[in-house]
Amino acid sequence: MNMFGLSILDLIVISLFFLVLVVIGLWAMLRVKNQEDFFMGGRRFGKFVQLFAAFGQATSSDTGPSVATTTANNGAAGVWASLMMLFATPSYWLTGIWYRRLRVLTMGDFYTERYASRFLGGVYSLMASISMMLLLTVGFIVMTKTVLVMTPKALPEIPVAKVFTATEADMVDFAANSELSADETLEYVQALKLERYKSRDFASLTAADVEQMDYLKALNPRSNFSHIPKNWFIWITVLFVCLYSIAGGLEAAFISDVFQGVFIIILSVILLPFAFIEINNIYGSSGIMGAFRTLHAQLPESYFEIFGSPNTVDFTWYYIIALGIMATINVAAGANQLVAAGAARNESAARFGLTYGTYLKRITTVFWGITALAIVLLYSGKVTDPDNLWGYASRALLGPLNMGLIGLMIAALLAALLSTADMMMLATSGLITKNLYEPLFPGKSESHYVTVGRILGTSIVVIAAFIVMRSDNLFDQLKIFWEWGVVFSAGFWMGILWRRTSRKAVWYSILSTLVLFFVLPIALPSLFPDLRSNSYLLKTTQPFVIERQYTSTPMDVTLNQSHISAWEKLPEEEQSLTTKPSVLQLGDSFVKSYNIGGNRIFWTHGIQVNPETSKLEGNGLLSLELVMLDAMGWDLSSNKYAVNETIRILIRTFFPFLIIFIFSFLYKQTPKELSVLDRFYVKMKTKVLEDKDEDQRELEISYANPHRFDHRRMFPNTQWEILKWNRGDTVGFLLALGMVFAIIALLYFLVNLGGTILG
Repeated sequence: MNMFGLSILDLIVISLFFLVLVVIGLWAMLRVKNQEDFFMGGRRFGKFVQLFAAFGQATSSDTGPSVATTTANNGAAGVWASLMMLFATPSYWLTGIWYRRLRVLTMGDFYTERYASRFLGGVYSLMASISMMLLLTVGFIVMTKTVLVMTPKALPEIPVAKVFTATEADMVDFAANSELSADETLEYVQALKLERYKSRDFASLTAADVEQMDYLKALNPRSNFSHIPKNWFIWITVLFVCLYSIAGGLEAAFISDVFQGVFIIILSVILLPFAFIEINNIYGSSGIMGAFRTLHAQLPESYFEIFGSPNTVDFTWYYIIALGIMATINVAAGANQLVAAGAARNESAARFGLTYGTYLKRITTVFWGITALAIVLLYSGKVTDPDNLWGYASRALLGPLNMGLIGLMIAALLAALLSTADMMMLATSGLITKNLYEPLFPGKSESHYVTVGRILGTSIVVIAAFIVMRSDNLFDQLKIFWEWGVVFSAGFWMGILWRRTSRKAVWYSILSTLVLFFVLPIALPSLFPDLRSNSYLLKTTQPFVIERQYTSTPMDVTLNQSHISAWEKLPEEEQSLTTKPSVLQLGDSFVKSYNIGGNRIFWTHGIQVNPETSKLEGNGLLSLELVMLDAMGWDLSSNKYAVNETIRILIRTFFPFLIIFIFSFLYKQTPKELSVLDRFYVKMKTKVLEDKDEDQRELEISYANPHRFDHRRMFPNTQWEILKWNRGDTVGFLLALGMVFAIIALLYFLVNLGGTILG
């Protein structure tokens, strides 16, 4: 029996998964007595729960499916797209303790307390809520794309010769022999065309080919179509998110994260043994080492270049460092970070859980990358859209077993989504309830505010679902989330570290950053639509060619044969414009050309074809800072894409800090601000005690003597509130830093296993 392409066992596994979550939610609901219980789980969690809570909230936006996509496009180097945050993770050991010592329910409370301004706390809460909803959409996008691929419609059989020559009558015939509509058939043929172009060596393409390939890239046609309507699936997911986390609050979310963490780990490894078995069956190898050797024997050498791959030439060391700096600064000011660490029962659990729960995600990412290499070997020739590779492989490897493993994979993907969704939803619900609703309607009962939090949490998930229904570009959503944090992150860091930071300076930083980097870039193209098609603003970086020498593998030989076949089918006039590819034999040394450049400069989402006008248009936000630099005489088209992006990222990261620094000297703090500083900074130096009554008594001692811990300041007699590191800070940070190198070593070892190391 099948329903929506799923067996009865698959449906049972998925149903049991949801049933457990609902039971957890109802159990936790009975323990919710006040806002701290609902939004912080009563701060009852130790290291084990904190570990999985941090793991869960970190694991959604770049789970296995997106790693498979980047690996299919770039080889093993594509894993860096999901590991770029690796270099920011050691800082969590230092910031994790801040969140617990703040002793607040939301990050909005920090802004309210530190700057003596409820209004500032409310504004932060509004902006951070937008940020959380954007991150929530990322999880929905990955989940939806992958599950829809696992419930596919039957595709038409289209002869290779017809891919470029199909007529309207052919389209009708193709559609009649499949489950696709006429429009879906046309889109599928366009996807096949694009794949054919991309599989050819760039040097063999004519100018007309390149133009057509660029057009199809901008059009981005689908190659897989599902029995399950996308919107229907999204709303079912929304329903279950709300059923358990809205009912039980953060305790339900955290306890379910432990349960879901097991599923996420399953997600990391479930495909690998089946993929290796399939590789061994096809290629006659045996065992794990045999599968690894086959990977190296069959895949092109370029797929095993972790560092310096030409496919990832734009991910330079300086670009990765710039992203790491932005991530370190922006993530620390995230409302979800405070919730993840602030709910711990003590400081040790807070910093351990936040740091090593995130590292657990980094480790699973490495295994997703290895799995991706295996499924690329097996199925890259059968899937035109790499976004669908993970779902296709899951269907092909797990479906024939009829053991409910497709259901288990869907449950694991749901776990990855829900473990992030519940955190984002509750963090946002807490911000709006505590820092927007309660100041407007004070004096209500705790149960009233909890009810409001539940209603608001539901609304937040619903809004995120609507956003996904309008846009499903994963990387675009993720980049908006990363960059949105620059609006308020400087106020967090400077408020913690520099006593002189004034409320007015933070306001100027927020307003100027918001207007320059978001309001004007959105408003100007909306008010003046012609800007999107302006030839100057459509300027791109200058293209250049990189050549690399490799030894051919069977996949190289197959691709070479397809290139020769494609060339032979060209009209004579087009053949005369290019050189016929040389015949490549197994083991031959050959040079491959990579066309680099031609990237957008001024538009955050790139340049795409408008389907209504068939003209190129800038998409996303207009990067005014780069427009101004280029207009001042710095020709950005002569730079590599990575250079321009690095400049843009660094400007956005440090501009708000500069504004705060300047205006904190120009505008002194008000008496109201000065009155809270001693209490705030001595609180941040007072260690958290697990017993709430004892902790409060210790705080009162500190409040009575604001200079109690001044001996711990690194720069006494200054305005800087940076503390000296103790043994726990130093050892913990060095261990966390060591994890960075250990994970890189693990990636390098596994990628090379069966190749040059043991070859």
